[in-house]
Amino acid sequence: MTMISVAEFRAEVRAWLAEHVPAEPLPSWTDQAGFDQHRTWERTLFEGGYAAVDWPEEYGGRGAGLQHTIAFAEEYYRARAPERVNMGGLYLLGPVLMQYGTEEQRRRWIPDLLSCRTIWCQGFSEPGSGSDLASLRTRAVRDGDHYVVNGQKIWTSMGGFADWIFALVRTDPDAAKERKHAGITFLCIDLRTPGVEVRPLAMVDGTEGFAEVFFTDVHVPVENVVGEVDQGWKVAMSTLGFERGAVFGDHAKFSNDVAALAGLVAVRGLAEDSLALDELGRVLVETEVYRANVYRLAALAEAGGNLDSTASINKLYWTEMQHDIFATGLRLMAEDGAVVGDLAGLAGVDAVTADAWRDWHHRYWYARAAMIFGGTSEIQRNIISERVLGLPMEPRRS
Repeated sequence: MTMISVAEFRAEVRAWLAEHVPAEPLPSWTDQAGFDQHRTWERTLFEGGYAAVDWPEEYGGRGAGLQHTIAFAEEYYRARAPERVNMGGLYLLGPVLMQYGTEEQRRRWIPDLLSCRTIWCQGFSEPGSGSDLASLRTRAVRDGDHYVVNGQKIWTSMGGFADWIFALVRTDPDAAKERKHAGITFLCIDLRTPGVEVRPLAMVDGTEGFAEVFFTDVHVPVENVVGEVDQGWKVAMSTLGFERGAVFGDHAKFSNDVAALAGLVAVRGLAEDSLALDELGRVLVETEVYRANVYRLAALAEAGGNLDSTASINKLYWTEMQHDIFATGLRLMAEDGAVVGDLAGLAGVDAVTADAWRDWHHRYWYARAAMIFGGTSEIQRNIISERVLGLPMEPRRS
């Protein structure tokens, strides 16, 4: 299908969002009732043809280019449309299936992923295997036409709401004796399978955005392997590349956050406060730099350039920028920003501060997690120094 111009597409999207975005903001997705409402919104988005505009048409996308994708995101955030909730599926598994999956796997999983009939989460981290991901110990032993999985995953984002998990499992422990990255397989597991137990993790702000997942003799069909058996490390590295790389258009989300921050400065009587204005100016510059970088990377990609070397730079920048935005917001709330977990502690504050507190406290804590998942900021700095700048490698333990 021939794609319309960016300007025409932007106008189409703006009109559709004006008609369909809920009049009132949806409740937070961090409890089941709120999550279900977000899921319903995702189905509306899918039925409108906007679940993933840059994906191929045969898998439910629009086949749009990067400029169209950026235009969609800018309009989406301009309209204050609900936060997306199937990030593990949209930004990680979907691209992985298109690169490593079979045609049967793509047609089996992608339509339900896009419509949010299935929610996916990522099963990489384990107790003792976070930054050292290749030391993972969850085992999968072949038994006929199934694998039998035993082990545990932790810090699983949205694990309490997910239907499926894509996980790294060790299928050849002998190979790990020579090289710990060997003998690992990328496996998709239905969380409703007998032997799976999901335990939500309560965070410091009282939300349950993470979970730990236990596997006890869980039988998983062999056709759920993505990529080659024992070659899952390569698939995992591609997954982390998608996680660290640019999400074209998300700069608009951060610009919205800075605009909200400016509103808070005004409401709290800080419009003449030089320290508050300095903080506001700093995060504004940070988001403008990020916006310019998104456009630069899009132009580079459209010219056929390789973005691999930019992934760690991008991840390091946006996660620390995001943390700075919400940390700044909480500082500007002064003593009200220090209230954790119980809205009753904000009795008597103005409505703008109360709304900011509800949203930003959760997002502040999630921003701290973002500087860890997908590889910590320290890991990204090591990758940048060694693989991008060519500096000497950090000494490793022998």
